[in-house]
Amino acid sequence: MTYFQAFLIAIIEGLTEFLPISSTGHMMITTAILGMEVTPFVKLFTIAIQLGAILSVVVLYFKAFFKSVNFYLKLVVAFIPSAIAGLLLGDWIDAQLENVFGVAIALFVGGIVLLFVDKWFKNPTIHSNDDVSYLKAFKIGVFQCIALFPGVSRSGATIIGGMSQKLTRQAAAEFSFFLAVPTMFAATAKKLLDFYKEGVVVNSQEIKLLLFGNLVAFIVAVLAIKFFIGVLNKYGFKYFGVYRIIVGGLLIVLFLLGIEIAVV
Repeated sequence: MTYFQAFLIAIIEGLTEFLPISSTGHMMITTAILGMEVTPFVKLFTIAIQLGAILSVVVLYFKAFFKSVNFYLKLVVAFIPSAIAGLLLGDWIDAQLENVFGVAIALFVGGIVLLFVDKWFKNPTIHSNDDVSYLKAFKIGVFQCIALFPGVSRSGATIIGGMSQKLTRQAAAEFSFFLAVPTMFAATAKKLLDFYKEGVVVNSQEIKLLLFGNLVAFIVAVLAIKFFIGVLNKYGFKYFGVYRIIVGGLLIVLFLLGIEIAVV
């Protein structure tokens, strides 16, 4: 992996991790377009740079992480469904990471859903995450399980889950950001442990690439979160839905024409 490739992948991670357009799907497509061989280190890189994105949430919402113990308990409750599902479906999920056509379908269908979300969930009553009950947190966590399939979007699923529980768009988005911290940290830690058990060794050059990628992902994620909140409050989800439909539709057309973007 070159620094240019690391730079592009980290930008994609930072841009898409907290937007409802699927970071995993976009990184799969990016590595495929770049013609990169998905070596153990490339897989490690795409996972490890999520830590940089996680840090952006902690920095931007620093005060929220020092509010109360209840804040953390709610995140734990919301995290439980996807943790169980992830452990049970781990092998199946890994297999789907090579299914670019499946990602295309998920992007397209998810885009259609986003076109109607604002109409489905009107008149929210919860404007602060302080007012989210444990039951509502758990239900939002159930929605997060849908995003275990690459291309669905973890943030998209959890934000919709939050809106279904009467949260405003901004409150749902912020809860999604907070929930990303334990979810992504746990998923990253598990994958890193798996790589360690498999004997994957990282040399000094690759460590530099990891540090560089995390820095880029962090900076871009900070900007992306601020951008997303602004767009969400002003326009809702429709433009993200249109974007997903265009990207997913293009990939589907390429596949039907026999021009398949393969993950190698």
